[in-house]
Amino acid sequence: MTETETHTYDVVIEWTGNLGSGTDSYRSFSRAHEVLATGKPPIAASSDPAFRGDPAGWNPEELLVASVAQCHMLWYLHLCAVGGVTVVDYEDRAHGVMTMDATGGGGQITEVILRPEVTVADASMTDRARALHNEVHSVCFIARSVNFPIRHEPLIRVD
Repeated sequence: MTETETHTYDVVIEWTGNLGSGTDSYRSFSRAHEVLATGKPPIAASSDPAFRGDPAGWNPEELLVASVAQCHMLWYLHLCAVGGVTVVDYEDRAHGVMTMDATGGGGQITEVILRPEVTVADASMTDRARALHNEVHSVCFIARSVNFPIRHEPLIRVD
């Protein structure tokens, strides 16, 4: 019998949007909240402005897209390091799409597009650098956990 390895992640979501009367009506409260974890600075968050949120706060949809992009980048850098590709710069302008259902009662993230701009140390590495993006999906913890497609539109440059 083999033991399964597990990792746990604990966060606290603290609502800070009671404007005095709580949730006595849909418009009587702020969607402001903080995302907290021990030993880390809080993340000021809200709902999407389309849902009465504060545009200055991170919303859950943005945080989900960020999680997909972060996980992809971290695994990509790992695969490059062990696969002989020297990355000297990486930036991703990730884009997520949420589609509302016809009843107006809900929606879901239907796609995330990753647009990593990767700079490699040598021109001989560009083909491998491009190909490794396709391998990330099979190992990225977040990509393996979501039910929407994640597309990659990488741009590879040489330093």
